Amino acid sequence: MDNLAAKIASVNDAVNGVVWGVPALVLLIGTGVLMTVLTRFFQFRRFGHMWKNTIGGLFSKKEIRKSHDRHSISQFQALCTALSATIGTGNIAGVAYAITMGGPGAVFWMWIAAIVGMMTNYSENVLGIFFRRRNEKGEWSGGAMYYLKDGLGKMKYGKIPGAILAVLFSIFAILASFGIGNMGQVASITESINTLVNAEPSTVNLVTGLVVIVLLSLVILGGLKRIATTNERIVPFMAIFFVIGSLAIIIMNISKVGAAFGAIFAGAFNFKSAAGGVGGAIIAQAMTWGFKRGVFSNEAGLGSSVMVHSASNVKEPVVQGLWGIFEVFADTIIVCTCTALVILTSGVVDLETGASLSGASKLGLATEAFTKNFGTFGGVFVAVAVSLFAFTTILGWSYYGTKAWEYLFGTKSTLAYKIIFIAMVVVSATINVSLAIDLSDTFNGLMAIPNLIGVVCLSGLVVKITKNYSDRKITKTNPGLEPMYSAFPEIQKEQEARPEED
Repeated sequence: MDNLAAKIASVNDAVNGVVWGVPALVLLIGTGVLMTVLTRFFQFRRFGHMWKNTIGGLFSKKEIRKSHDRHSISQFQALCTALSATIGTGNIAGVAYAITMGGPGAVFWMWIAAIVGMMTNYSENVLGIFFRRRNEKGEWSGGAMYYLKDGLGKMKYGKIPGAILAVLFSIFAILASFGIGNMGQVASITESINTLVNAEPSTVNLVTGLVVIVLLSLVILGGLKRIATTNERIVPFMAIFFVIGSLAIIIMNISKVGAAFGAIFAGAFNFKSAAGGVGGAIIAQAMTWGFKRGVFSNEAGLGSSVMVHSASNVKEPVVQGLWGIFEVFADTIIVCTCTALVILTSGVVDLETGASLSGASKLGLATEAFTKNFGTFGGVFVAVAVSLFAFTTILGWSYYGTKAWEYLFGTKSTLAYKIIFIAMVVVSATINVSLAIDLSDTFNGLMAIPNLIGVVCLSGLVVKITKNYSDRKITKTNPGLEPMYSAFPEIQKEQEARPEED
């Protein structure tokens, strides 16, 4: 059995090296660059419009917070559920790992990954809304599998490739949901609690697993409405809680902030080492780790969050795309940057190389940084943050897995998936799941390949929908233009009959 596990791990390491290697990262970042150029830097030109119609309109536009359709969720609930899956342990442990492996310069490339990733996420959400449809219960079903099948599938010679890629994406999403969305998060919760509780780890893990399983059952079995409502209450609190705590440390170390930013920019371009001939390799290392952790954190390009964004009560595909831009902005530019500055200003790493001065890494390094500033409370702070981040990530990924399962096996079979998903929690809490997590990391990355093929092939459609919206709503050069709400005539008519969005 040990030999079999070793062989599986060896094969997975090889596949993972490709899936999360340089060629794959080029595809991920390249798609973001492509969509940025094709939309003429939409995320910059329309940043004010994005802000006004997303988080800035939270208290002035009722349709953002409320959904009168019992089969859909509000735009804000869709954002919170998407953020619940993206704001996770990667925003803490992942950032610490990127710094130690790629140096402080990795943070700069993480920002670049986010900036171009905004347009990848935007494009995914535009396509998700445009190709969504109602399931047997009247609920919205959307995601990469639908725009692969009905978008790519309608292109010349695209029917069979579109159908195959849609199935592959769904399979990878289900497998990833059990690992990254379940096992990895439960392991993070038990690890963080074990650092605080002086008790037998096996007992703590079992009790933690049982508590988590009860809480998950109460939420997940209630369907998307309950998941969205729960995330709407938890996600804003946990994000603000973490940002305020991080800002407190940054302010405490305000004199070191300049040096931290200096290390980030110097490391990104490695000015000192370039003259010595080794700069290129070090810059490449910073880029690789920055891109990798950035993409892994905000999930732009994986096609995961599209599934919940597609359940929004929105009628304009571009409006939900704007929420996708904000999602990446909040996850990486705000939360990940807070973690990075806490680590870089706390004196726990070498500012030139990013090496941990104590030897701690990942979650341990982040905990050390917070503890150095907050004392014992720092450990409690990180444990609470990790537990909240991980729990909401489980909720978000449970929905992604449910929709992928629904695509493959039908709406009526989704209860079976939910039961299996919840049962996996006890397994995750009581055994060593490192191999399973490594495998799911690979499946997580594999999701990106069919999804990005769909986004690139349908990039022209994204541009067309964006221009249609812009001509009607932003520049108003053609306000009477027929809107592009859906690829399906019956849904197009349904949306046209709804009250106009601001």
